[in-house]
Amino acid sequence: MNEPVRLQDLDAVILDFGGVLYDIDYDAPSKAFAALGDVEFASLYHKASQSLWFDALESGKMDRATFYGHLLGRCAPGTTEAQVHEAWCCILTGMPPERAELVAQLGTQTRLFLLSNTNAIHAAEFEQDLARTLPDASRFWGAFEVAHYSHDLGVKKPDPATFLHVCGLHGLNPAKTLFLDDSIQHVRGAEEAGLVAHHLDLSQGDFASWMAQMGWR
Repeated sequence: MNEPVRLQDLDAVILDFGGVLYDIDYDAPSKAFAALGDVEFASLYHKASQSLWFDALESGKMDRATFYGHLLGRCAPGTTEAQVHEAWCCILTGMPPERAELVAQLGTQTRLFLLSNTNAIHAAEFEQDLARTLPDASRFWGAFEVAHYSHDLGVKKPDPATFLHVCGLHGLNPAKTLFLDDSIQHVRGAEEAGLVAHHLDLSQGDFASWMAQMGWR
């Protein structure tokens, strides 16, 4: 896994967003919801798996009002939707500008796509954050031919059909398409779909170190 690949040997590169490009704190929502009275939130939502209604939100099958209604029902009486929103979004911590620049440079060298398991609530938050914090957010987003979000696609990683669907949309040969993710279950799904799948172990390095390992910077 993660053997260096020459860009000229690939049709395209597909990148995950949260974890790979945008920093995520998976522990933050658990702590925030515990403070609001939901001490079991961590058992429902974590990096490796999540409950069915989180899946429904991320596949576009549940709206914000219904989702927040579920969360409010688990919190202490008197908890407001604004508090729930803040707790739900505190998982999002930001992107260093130098990482965004690496993505922009990579986009000039290969066909580049984004594939993220996310939801409309978080997408609105991180798009606003990048517009506010990056020197040129349009340069970052412009590196991608398309940014695919699971709540728009209606399908999610790690289902192999998700990867094949994205490849089919863009005429990509899975065997010549590299996919990078920090969640091992997503990497295995991509492998099953026939993609060149790389795992970014965030305990060992970040996107910049992976780019250096590939010899792409």
